[in-house]
Amino acid sequence: MAAIDTAITENPTQDQPPSADPNTLGGRLALGLQGFREMPVGRQIALISMLAGGLVAVVAILFWALRPTYVPLFSQLEATEAAKIMEALTGLGVPYRVDNNSGRIEIPQQRVAETRLLLAGQGLPKQADIGFELLQQESGFGTSRLIEGARYQRAIEGELGRSIAALEPVERARVHIARAERSVFVRERVPPSASVVVHLKGNRELTEQQVGAIVHLVSSSIPELTPERVTVVDQSGRLLTANDQEREERLALDQLDYAHRVESRYVERVLTLLEPVVGRDRLRVQVVADLDFSRVERTQESYDPDKTAIRSEQLNEEERIGADPLVGGIPGALTNQPPAGGVVGQQQQAQANTVVPSSRSQQTTRNYEVDRSIAHIKETPGSVRRITAAVVVDYVDQVNEAGEPVRVPRSEAEMETIRNLVREAIGFNEARGDSLQVGSVSFVPEPDTPAEPIWTQPWFLELVKIIGGLLLALIVILAVVKPALNQILPKPPEPEALEEGEEVPALTDETQGEGEAEGEEGEEIVSLTHEPSAIAALIGPKGPDRQQLDLEAVREMVRQDPKRVVQVMKQWLAEDGNG
Repeated sequence: MAAIDTAITENPTQDQPPSADPNTLGGRLALGLQGFREMPVGRQIALISMLAGGLVAVVAILFWALRPTYVPLFSQLEATEAAKIMEALTGLGVPYRVDNNSGRIEIPQQRVAETRLLLAGQGLPKQADIGFELLQQESGFGTSRLIEGARYQRAIEGELGRSIAALEPVERARVHIARAERSVFVRERVPPSASVVVHLKGNRELTEQQVGAIVHLVSSSIPELTPERVTVVDQSGRLLTANDQEREERLALDQLDYAHRVESRYVERVLTLLEPVVGRDRLRVQVVADLDFSRVERTQESYDPDKTAIRSEQLNEEERIGADPLVGGIPGALTNQPPAGGVVGQQQQAQANTVVPSSRSQQTTRNYEVDRSIAHIKETPGSVRRITAAVVVDYVDQVNEAGEPVRVPRSEAEMETIRNLVREAIGFNEARGDSLQVGSVSFVPEPDTPAEPIWTQPWFLELVKIIGGLLLALIVILAVVKPALNQILPKPPEPEALEEGEEVPALTDETQGEGEAEGEEGEEIVSLTHEPSAIAALIGPKGPDRQQLDLEAVREMVRQDPKRVVQVMKQWLAEDGNG
């Protein structure tokens, strides 16, 4: 042990620079760099790779976790329009990126609304459809009537496309109008037709009412265009306007939907009337309505024979006295000759002496008007033929004689009151064949509706992303970076447990004597104050356990500074060889 102490203290600065204080960070770094230089090349490369790889992984994880989420700014943009928007984003200082697959422009999610407003202030993106502003552009000299007509038709198509795009599910729309050219040499002209192509937002779909609205919007804007000659197609190529067979099928679906709405209306009436009486969620109502969807048109003409009136009356009376003197004789020209002269008076005297004949006739014509009614009846489909209703009411909560809560059926008087209220609510008609059943049963309590899971919230995924990134970075630091640094940087020395003013004794009595003798000769005094903490660990109380303590101190010194021990062993071997 004395030889070890002497060998170590003779060359205290052989492997350790004088300024390398292990108690400071700079000293530890210096010792770590010195130890790193003395390592084999393979181990140096491995440590550098581990340290660099860990730092790169930590930086990548933190960059992924803390970077903003990018979302599309606008979708379905033309190339020229996208270039203008990218230029505007650069001027506004908004970070963006372009998706290589779809070509969409994406920006941070928290700046989408702000950026859209700023771009709208600059007139971006411009509308693809051109309306009547096309007519405001200056036309060249000598523009033909054909060009003017084509520009006007294009303006009409653009305005219709804008109007259709105003619908909530529609992102944009294009309208194509086909008109036959007017000519005086054509007797029968082909009526105009129109085609509409709509691009819907996301997975939205147009309802039957919205498709009909588009059809009537276009047909009402073009003269002589009927709704049957308007075709609507979506961006997937699906025909939205139906033919005759599809109209019949959709008519059946519309009838079912109408019946459902009628039944829901009856159910709503009953619930509105009875919920304040029996309580909320203690009532169940079902109504089935039998509807008649037949289209009937008829004309009725009826007569009432008991109701008559004289419309007109005509009375004709005729009386004739004597014969006509001018009538008589043989028919012919000779009979119509006037009488001869001088004989008129004689004839009159002869006629006076004879009996004068007379005749009288009366004719009456009456026209009577009989009561008649004509009615043209057109029945609207959807009339109610029969209603069937069923109402179930929950039991009543009461307390029995023992004070325990029980559920009992409702009384018959209360059920009869409920039954009468339901009859009035649905318009019960016994002659029509309506049916109504009202009963009281005990309802099974429904379980509480679970709240919406927290992991479905949009902010939860973002939080998990950040926390997961930080945890991964921490794992990489603890598993890769820290072990690499421990291999490079030495451990700090342990504090020496010495009381203030206490002198450090020599390693052994022999070494203490040798140190004193060397001190008398003027040589350097060997003491443990010049040794590292591993040598100081050899100091211990004197006694029978001194050898065990010396052995443990040597082991500690070998563990902390093996190179110095190796040098001591080499020195011993050299001395033994010389001896």
